[in-house]
Amino acid sequence: MAYGFILDDHTSFSAWRPLARQCFMAGCAPEDIEWRCASAETTLFDTPLIAPTEKPDAPSPVLRSKCLALLRSILRHADQTRFALAYRILWRAQMEPALASIATDPDIARAIHMHRQVREDTHKMTAYVRFREHGSPQAGRRSFYAWFEPDHYILPGVAPFFSKRFVDMDWVILTPKGSLAWNGDTCAFSPTPCAKPKLSDDVDQLWQTYYVSTFNPARIKTKAMLSEMPRKYWKNLPETQLIPQMLANASARVAAMAAQQPRPAPAFHHKLQQRRASAATATASQTPEAPEQDTSCTPQKPF
Repeated sequence: MAYGFILDDHTSFSAWRPLARQCFMAGCAPEDIEWRCASAETTLFDTPLIAPTEKPDAPSPVLRSKCLALLRSILRHADQTRFALAYRILWRAQMEPALASIATDPDIARAIHMHRQVREDTHKMTAYVRFREHGSPQAGRRSFYAWFEPDHYILPGVAPFFSKRFVDMDWVILTPKGSLAWNGDTCAFSPTPCAKPKLSDDVDQLWQTYYVSTFNPARIKTKAMLSEMPRKYWKNLPETQLIPQMLANASARVAAMAAQQPRPAPAFHHKLQQRRASAATATASQTPEAPEQDTSCTPQKPF
């Protein structure tokens, strides 16, 4: 028998926290606790796990807010060793309260790297989810579906973003790591993995038209584009289908732009410039000069 727990892949910080507190109050060091993921492959050497028993009057662990926020973030990572890392940091932070501020510490450096990956995955999902309309409107509300492939377990964390931004429509976001569904009142999360559906609508053509109109062939930075939009996201974005063709035609478009003769500005341009100049003159004439302030008694702030 060994001390430890078998946790679901979607185990959140709030679910892991009482288990970690139980281990700490039982006096179990990180090397005495085994944290297994339910999806991990089993081996012949796996031993049955039992939960440790808390000691009477054992002190509860304490953490600084920075360390607490770091643990919340890394437990959304897909690395199956994240629970062991989080408990090790919790254990060490009792003797080293400022541990989370030591970026050169191996455990903290690894945790910070995982935090950045989770943050980037969250940013990519909020930027690259594309909704497609599904079915006909019901009770005046339209329904939309979207497919995304996150690397980490970030769905509960991004739910408030989508609920606030797309509040006027019903939608479902399907992923291999679960789904989110919004009905106008509540946002429901399901950890059940989803299969990729076949989604398409007329808005795909609008995305492509918008992307072509905003593409500047004279300022192509392929490395920067791939850094912000890695190729793994392209298969789920309608506009990215046009990127190879736009890159291939970029040189010809730049040459055509260079050969084009200058044209006079639109008629409204001069009126707009005159209006701006008049507004700037009026503002300058009405703005009083600020009196000089005596800074001799201004309190100093610590550096």
